[in-house]
Amino acid sequence: MSIKSQKINEDSDWRFRVFDSLSFPTLILKKNKEIISANKKFLELFQVSGGDLIGKKCYDYFKQSDFPCTPDGCPIQKMIENKNGCSILNEVKEDGKRVIWEERVFSPILNDKGDVAYIMESVRDATRIKTLEKRLTGMTELMRNVIHSSVSAIVAVSKDGVIMNKAAEDLFGYTAEEIDPTKGKKAVDLYPAGVAKEIMGKLRSPLYGGKGKLSSTEVNIINASGEEVPVRMTAAIIYEDGLEVGSMGVYNDLRERQEVEKKLKDVEMRALHSEKMASLGQLAAGVAHEINNPLTGIMLYADMLLENMDDDDRKEDIKYILEDANRCKEIVKNLLMYSRQTSLKKEIILINDLLNQSLALIRDQEIFMNIAIKKNLSQVMMIVQVDKNQMHRVIINLVINAIDAMDKNGNLTFRTYRNKDKKKVYLEITDTGSGIDNENIVRIFDPFFTTKELGKGTGLGLSTVYGIIKKNSGRISVKETSPHGTTFLIELPLYIPGKDDEMISQIGC
Repeated sequence: MSIKSQKINEDSDWRFRVFDSLSFPTLILKKNKEIISANKKFLELFQVSGGDLIGKKCYDYFKQSDFPCTPDGCPIQKMIENKNGCSILNEVKEDGKRVIWEERVFSPILNDKGDVAYIMESVRDATRIKTLEKRLTGMTELMRNVIHSSVSAIVAVSKDGVIMNKAAEDLFGYTAEEIDPTKGKKAVDLYPAGVAKEIMGKLRSPLYGGKGKLSSTEVNIINASGEEVPVRMTAAIIYEDGLEVGSMGVYNDLRERQEVEKKLKDVEMRALHSEKMASLGQLAAGVAHEINNPLTGIMLYADMLLENMDDDDRKEDIKYILEDANRCKEIVKNLLMYSRQTSLKKEIILINDLLNQSLALIRDQEIFMNIAIKKNLSQVMMIVQVDKNQMHRVIINLVINAIDAMDKNGNLTFRTYRNKDKKKVYLEITDTGSGIDNENIVRIFDPFFTTKELGKGTGLGLSTVYGIIKKNSGRISVKETSPHGTTFLIELPLYIPGKDDEMISQIGC
């Protein structure tokens, strides 16, 4: 054997040894898909001999078919044309039960001209990778479903964009696509000025739940309508290899809860106020009776002295005594009226008639001289069943207070309306006075509280009004107040007559 022939044999042996030692089962195919060689790993794995394999077509062995694969289903033809390696993934059922996945990798073997002379096909078990991939896909889908079905709003922000679930889109009024810096809307714009910076500062601090975490805290966000919405949020920084790559927040709308808390607080305040009024009523009754007897004696003896005195100077002093005693008598009278537990004499009356009758009962009509009266009275039938005389006192008292607040010059507006669904009738009395200070609003219905000068008010007027309206199953409140005026709102039950009710004849309708 020549040295050249020996060299060729050694090169061939080397190549075959490399091919045979490949860790993946591998075949060598001709361009016509005929198998011409198989490595040791292939023969062992598929338990086949070279004699049973060599000379067969790949589709004959792998698919037990006499017909080649379609061009779309076989990558060999495309690989021959573009001379680039490729791979396909096949699902194979083993024993009709277990499913395995095979990745078949095709690599071209080129001749000296650069054309494909042979094809090397390796078979790799991809079952584990495919199983992990399916499991990861399933977990990802599960997490996506959990996030999107959450009633809490969830927002995640990274360099790649924004992710928002449906609850977040409803809360903020934006879709994730709309939170795009290129469109002028940034994630930081979802908060009032400075709030986003404050949140990130807390997230980077270990003091608020640990570094990278923010425990539950209350903040305001800004929705698409520009409205500030109170929310309770938790947040976290997303790290990758120790670097910040994004952040996420979970938000719960607090508006409904705060509204409920406000209503509960209002109910508690009214209950406390009612208890206080009842206690003060009992106290007022006791004080009034105790003062009334000695006061009657003072006035009696002062009158007797006045009749029997000739000294003009001393008569003037006695007159001052009587004047102050009469003032005390008026206070006692109001105290007794405030505390008196009288039975109601309810009558059926139209709310508009009740208002007009009350205004006509004001004895000093001159107080309306510089007052412009405006009436915005609903013409629908609004009937109430109340103690008419007591309600006259309520309206007259509110009117006198309103005129005093305007210094007897301004506009006085009356408005009536109803809510049929709630079965309520409403009367509003609005003045153009200087308003009520915020710190005084919660006290104006308290007995003996007054903002008038000393000697010009007893502080029993509005407390008496409050008591009368409550006895008539109603409610009074300050609807609004400002330096430009105040509106008192009276709320009474809407009377619904029965079939046999003679209400129509009683109210003259």
